[in-house]
Amino acid sequence: MTYNKVSTLAFINGSPHEYLPGETILGFVRRVEKSADIPTLCDAPNLEPFGSCRVCSVEVGLTENGPRRTMASCHTPVTPGSFIYTDSEKVKRLRKNIIELVLTDHPLDCLTCEVNNNCELQTVAAKVGVRKVRYPEGKNHLDRSKDLSHPYMTSDLSKCINCFRCVRACDEVQGQMVLSMAGRGFDSRIIKGADVSFFESECVSCGACAQACPTSAISDVFESKSVAYDSKVRTVCTYCGVGCNLEVAVAIGKVKSIQAPYNAEVNQGHTCLKGRFAFSFYEHPDRITTPLIRKDGVLTPASWEEAYGFIAQKLTEIKATHGPDAIAGISSARCTNEENYLMQKFIRAVIGTNNIDCCARVCHSPTALGMQRAFGTGAATNSIEDLKHTDCIMVIGANPTDGHPVTGAKFKQFAMKGKTTIVIDPRRTELARYATYHLPLRPGTNVALLNMMLYYIISEGLEDKSFIEKRTEGYREFSDHILALDMDEHADITGVSKELVRDAAIAYAKAPNAMSFHGLGVTEHSQGTFTVMLISDLAMITGNIGRKGVGVNPLRGQNNVQGAADMGCQPHQGAGYLNAYDPEINRKYEEHYRTRIPLGKGYKIPEMFEASIDGKLKALWLMGEDVVQTDPNTQKVIRAMENLDLLVVQELFLTETAKYATVILPGASFLEKSGTYTNGERRIQRVQKVVEPLPGTKADGQIICDIMNVMGYSQCDYDPAEILKEIAVIVPFFAGVTWENLGTLGLQWPVMPGGTDTKILHTDTFKNGKGKFHHFDWVESQEIVDHGKDYPYIITTNRELEHYNAGTMTRRTGNVKILTEDVLMIHPDDAARHGIAEGDMVCVESPRGKVDIKARITDEVRPGVLSSTFHFPEIMLNNITSDVHDSEAKCPEYKVVAVRIRKSKGKYKESKTSVNQLQN
Repeated sequence: MTYNKVSTLAFINGSPHEYLPGETILGFVRRVEKSADIPTLCDAPNLEPFGSCRVCSVEVGLTENGPRRTMASCHTPVTPGSFIYTDSEKVKRLRKNIIELVLTDHPLDCLTCEVNNNCELQTVAAKVGVRKVRYPEGKNHLDRSKDLSHPYMTSDLSKCINCFRCVRACDEVQGQMVLSMAGRGFDSRIIKGADVSFFESECVSCGACAQACPTSAISDVFESKSVAYDSKVRTVCTYCGVGCNLEVAVAIGKVKSIQAPYNAEVNQGHTCLKGRFAFSFYEHPDRITTPLIRKDGVLTPASWEEAYGFIAQKLTEIKATHGPDAIAGISSARCTNEENYLMQKFIRAVIGTNNIDCCARVCHSPTALGMQRAFGTGAATNSIEDLKHTDCIMVIGANPTDGHPVTGAKFKQFAMKGKTTIVIDPRRTELARYATYHLPLRPGTNVALLNMMLYYIISEGLEDKSFIEKRTEGYREFSDHILALDMDEHADITGVSKELVRDAAIAYAKAPNAMSFHGLGVTEHSQGTFTVMLISDLAMITGNIGRKGVGVNPLRGQNNVQGAADMGCQPHQGAGYLNAYDPEINRKYEEHYRTRIPLGKGYKIPEMFEASIDGKLKALWLMGEDVVQTDPNTQKVIRAMENLDLLVVQELFLTETAKYATVILPGASFLEKSGTYTNGERRIQRVQKVVEPLPGTKADGQIICDIMNVMGYSQCDYDPAEILKEIAVIVPFFAGVTWENLGTLGLQWPVMPGGTDTKILHTDTFKNGKGKFHHFDWVESQEIVDHGKDYPYIITTNRELEHYNAGTMTRRTGNVKILTEDVLMIHPDDAARHGIAEGDMVCVESPRGKVDIKARITDEVRPGVLSSTFHFPEIMLNNITSDVHDSEAKCPEYKVVAVRIRKSKGKYKESKTSVNQLQN
């Protein structure tokens, strides 16, 4: 039989099957002929075909009975009409011979090896029929000493089989290029960096190499590939807004290790060091395990009944004396959708006030408001998967390789492949080093720079006239305003040359498909909402909305900041972003909650602090938020906490805020409860309880249900599936969501009745019909206007890879051994001007206070600009941050703080109080 040259058929062991364009033989066989199990050693689901082991070899012929060639199936494409033989005697002999040769140079200590019964070499050896090795036993030539230098990563390279999987994982998945092969022939071996230890190398501890390793040559301290576990539970990471899926191994009721499932649409077998390794906080000795009530100034252990009774009595008294608006609540992006929904329901339906907000206020509230004004919907228009379909990415005010590491790794891979990448950021971030265009603007000038880009797109005639005419409104007034701007003046304002901005603008506009991504460097400004609207203008003016590979995509900071806002944790919008101040909508809420719901205007977080200081707010309930450490102008926040009659804090640990609490209620970590999170691409995913809550603690949702019932409102116990049913009734874009139909991979809202989800928004029309153009002039931050003369430097805040916001969880894991302190990034010119050397203590002073912090001299920041983090309470960087907020959404301006500096002899003030001291 001869093959047809135009056929899409090929034959597997004599049976015809259709193959897909570009499909490899291995992929073809695995897809259509499950019984033909081809063994592999160098292949992995998230790596490109490589062909180093040859164990996957098959025989291929052009005719049924004609000559055959032996080929590596992993990287050989299927050809039309070819005949593939997966288990011929010749192939079987070849595979067995290969494995025997590998085993001659591999320690045969399987019974004591950590991956015994889960070792791919062991499995393949059994599969190909190796019972004993015919060749003389070789002397293993690799160093048998283990590398145990790192808090997480380990290696025993005597067990390496030179498959290159670890090298490829480091290169292709993380893009870190730490691992490589040194030597030639028999002397080939894996090295880290310049042949140093894991800890000395540039390893970012993502663990991709360990997960990829088919043996235990590279592993981790948790022995993640060991089969010594009782069960595995699929859940979602608690850290950033990427929403990585995790597979958690449980042994004897405790978390043993975490891996990343390869079939996860979000992270495809990858995760960062926080998701994979930073889980031990859940059983840290500092966990609060009993309610605490402040008595005579001391937090004292109490029963749950006593705590609930005390809180209910105080709230009732305050409500009776001062009215419901003297009470407020702040919900948490660390908690599930169901818990956030219950929190806002408690404040509105039981307390009777719209004084509810969440931490979205201090991060992405300008995103929601700005995109709602432009598009009608305040969420990501597209999916991260669309990176495969775009020609250009523009990353504004974000450092994704640190803040959103798995997505950041994808951006980095995109840039390293030479694809058009525009980074707009005052800092030379890791991504900026690989970018086609880096626009290092002065902090606080986003509006001016985006106006420049819009100017050049219009003046060069690169606007998408058809899209503008059919799908937008307000363009003429907008374009007239933009074209009247002075580009020389704007170049001076931003500190970026006109030519560079023009080149970047043209690259974005000319790209067939362009995606924009923005972070807190956009939103945490006094003009944050305006900046988001200008980013939306950029997408609309170029027609980059409503299809694959385009759109406006906020990089959400925390794991469920999208969901907390979706659930109504803001004063002006109830669950589903419905107007909380609209009487008609209010009636729907009243019917839904079966009680009176307030119509009055509620406080946003900054307004809550003001109201407390002014004596108007008497009680505040915080669910999982450490406002003293993370909100700006720390001393003002402390005054607000101290002025309350009642401060209730649900927490895992004695945070800086919890130290001011009247009552502390011990909550449960993400590993100890179920619910759903909504990630930055609108994906609703199931969080599943992995272990039981520590004795004495409760799921945050159960705590809210309990207090609702104590205060007379009938609320069922916390059951995420049941709460989801309630949410689906009132939140339009959750209409088709059920616990069951979320499945393993989740659904992207809006989810229609029946369960159909939505990958791309605004495909045919915007929510309000047409997209709306807006224009704004740049205005200098009031912080600089008021204080720039006496405080000539600008400090901007950021996040480091190893820690998460206040570091409450990560500081109680091995991450603290990798990044031990906050530091101040300062340009060499500025350091020299003040006589500051690397590692010196620097006094950083603003009009609100001062901190002493260690200098790290780097050209990552430009002269006149400083940068630091607030992960460690020993520094309390927010003592110096300002009280300026976004003019529209009230988001704090963390990114523009006027300071002055001098060399200091100051030392850290250590905060050693632990919850054990209080409970004992």
